[in-house]
Amino acid sequence: MMADEARTAIANPRNHVFVSSVSIIEIAIKQANGKLKTEEAPENMLESCRFHEMPLTVAHAAALRNLPPIHKDTFDRLLAAQALTEGLTLITRDPVLRQYAVPFIAA
Repeated sequence: MMADEARTAIANPRNHVFVSSVSIIEIAIKQANGKLKTEEAPENMLESCRFHEMPLTVAHAAALRNLPPIHKDTFDRLLAAQALTEGLTLITRDPVLRQYAVPFIAA
């Protein structure tokens, strides 16, 4: 269940909410191997939820070089790199991911 602070931040129309293409990749992999079943593909719901796409860029990938290997999951490290590169706040429930020097809201 998502924490109230995260839910409030997402619902606030003054905030721009981004969904990383990295998250869509993770979801697609889990759907393909049967670990996650969803009614609709998440990428089709971005606009109706007023979310913005955050593509993975060369700058994001290169930022991995500067991240300490705190988290072993490459996808999660990419999310931290994107947030740091773009100056964004990350919403996560992963306590390991919160160890990076990136602003976060606990989900």
